Amino acid sequence: MKMDSLKMKKELEKRLTNAKRTFSFDRKKDELRIENIQTGKGITISLPGIIAKWEVQKEKAIDEVVYYVEEGLQAMEGAPLELEGYEKNIFPVIRSTSFPTESEEDVPFLTEDHTAETRVYYALDLGTTYRLIDEKLIQKEGWAPDRIKEIALFNARSLSTGMKTDVVAGNTFYFLNKNDGYDASRILNDAFLKDMEKQMKGTMAVAVPHQDVLIIADIMNDIGYDILSEMTMSFFASGRVPITALSFLYENGELDPIFIMGQTKKK
Repeated sequence: MKMDSLKMKKELEKRLTNAKRTFSFDRKKDELRIENIQTGKGITISLPGIIAKWEVQKEKAIDEVVYYVEEGLQAMEGAPLELEGYEKNIFPVIRSTSFPTESEEDVPFLTEDHTAETRVYYALDLGTTYRLIDEKLIQKEGWAPDRIKEIALFNARSLSTGMKTDVVAGNTFYFLNKNDGYDASRILNDAFLKDMEKQMKGTMAVAVPHQDVLIIADIMNDIGYDILSEMTMSFFASGRVPITALSFLYENGELDPIFIMGQTKKK
């Protein structure tokens, strides 16, 4: 069966129907918006991206979208967010630089520059989902942005860093995939990266193709760069929250994006 925007719209509306919600469809942008009738708050989803995933994953692609929309809407409809007393629930999250820097209500998110490809956002963990922290919440709580950032990085350093290992053509690849929503956030743990650097026999490369995986590679030859490129692109295409298909060279605490083309690499 071929899936188009109207069929996807109909399927999502069927799965997300609730007496408290309304649906609106923007044909020009190919976007479906789901809103809470009482609050006017909602979520806008782009249909072409979901259709592309559906072509590969079929029903799993729709299941994932429905799950995250439901969680997001329930979080919006729940009790007011608070930071005080929930310090252990504050974490950094990595996103692409193309990710919006403001909420749908045009309130700026709290962010920090990271690399040319990535940006750091800060989130309040709500259990099965999380909400990005914005200026409105910061002002309501009366917190300094630096306090939030320090707490978030401290909590990120407390996350487990156990990794699975695979050796291909003499190159060693380490995978961190805890599925806790903060796998990519481990890239902000400087002590962890420096410890991994000490284990490297060749060149250390790091990748965060989507939020639920961190890849560290010990590159020993040109084939290793090609394998890392293909691996990162594959993860990027299949992730629920894609970040970047590029990898980074790690040296002396610095992350530099690399472009890998065939047997060549370019910083």
